[in-house]
Amino acid sequence: MIIGGWQKNSFIDYPGKTSCVLFFAGCNFKCPHCYNPDLARGKPAQVLEEHRVYDFLERRKVFLDGVVLSGGEPTLNKDLFDLCAKIKKLGYPIKLDTNGSRPQMIAGLLAEGLIDYIAMDIKTDPWNYSPLIQQKCDPEQIFTSIQIIMQSRIAYEFRTTCIKPLVDENVVERIAQRIKGSMLYALQQFKNFGVLQPEFFEHNNCKYDHNELMHLKSVAEPWVQKCIVR
Repeated sequence: MIIGGWQKNSFIDYPGKTSCVLFFAGCNFKCPHCYNPDLARGKPAQVLEEHRVYDFLERRKVFLDGVVLSGGEPTLNKDLFDLCAKIKKLGYPIKLDTNGSRPQMIAGLLAEGLIDYIAMDIKTDPWNYSPLIQQKCDPEQIFTSIQIIMQSRIAYEFRTTCIKPLVDENVVERIAQRIKGSMLYALQQFKNFGVLQPEFFEHNNCKYDHNELMHLKSVAEPWVQKCIVR
């Protein structure tokens, strides 16, 4: 397990909490629009030793309300259970950011009470993840993760980064139907800088403007409890 960086204080990554964000190196998707390219490649600029993380969290209990596990893809790490258990012993609730490709890991973490909030990215219609990701993805794994998360007793959200033409109103509606009744669905604005594969977007007008995003929001709203634009 490689912790490839951290944000010691974040006011936006864990809803309602001031959190420390831990970034894990390595990802099985490597999406071209990934904003953490070094982490996705498994080549972080720094590597944090675990004891340093625990020492920091122990000292910052007065100032922090939670810990976010992000990446990269945290669920690729078999040692995640042990890390979560140690963080929980320090008294912190944990939020997991995941691409949903490893439902067994998600189910295991939930069963052991090791996570308190899940944010799962749904890239586009799961049947059409290629060419968006570099490795094969079984859509049934994505659907299973969605089901596990929605049946859990913890807070959660699903989120989609809106990129033309990979995510259009038909895709948004299909995703919203798949997560029907979801607590929260977040549609995220695409920012084409600092991404893993900038050349993927060179010849395309990929970005939605605010009015277009609000239209996509209106498409999703009938299917979910709450839809927001970020």
